[in-house]
Amino acid sequence: MGRHVKGLLFADYVRMIRVQKHMDWKKHLDPADLPFVEGGRVDPGGWYPMATFERMGNAILKEIAEGDVSAARFWGRTSVDQLRMTTPGLVVDGDPLETLMRFKVLRATFFDFDALVVHEANEGHTSIEVHYYMGPMAEEAASYQTMGFFERMLTVAGAQSVEARFTERSWAGDARTMVEIDWH
Repeated sequence: MGRHVKGLLFADYVRMIRVQKHMDWKKHLDPADLPFVEGGRVDPGGWYPMATFERMGNAILKEIAEGDVSAARFWGRTSVDQLRMTTPGLVVDGDPLETLMRFKVLRATFFDFDALVVHEANEGHTSIEVHYYMGPMAEEAASYQTMGFFERMLTVAGAQSVEARFTERSWAGDARTMVEIDWH
């Protein structure tokens, strides 16, 4: 059985591709991916293939972000506000730690595998393992996107002076990817 991503996240990639009508997405996507891009509405509650999500992400990174993973980090930050609209209980105002705990519970509603594991969460610090089981290019971009997401989510919850860094990077040869985040 393959890995899957929730339509709520899948739809963001589909929207980014559909808006760029002048680009030849067929050179990046498999024929089996095209109905998702050319078809109708993506069901936010449905499950979609992670392999297609990876190919779309790689295509977006190459064509829209021009290979710049900082764009993925920025997109991760901006995605928090949209996710808050569809998941209003995600962020607890004034409580970054409780927000992290809620994310731990909600994570399974976004992926049907352990893509993100919060290993440590205490006041002012968290460590998160990121493992989407994708190729190096996609894994790097998704890890930066994840970093941006957590930076913004914690800031929205009231954290100040949020500083995130990678302590391990699977795409660079480490056994896993770890994001460490500190805040006040």
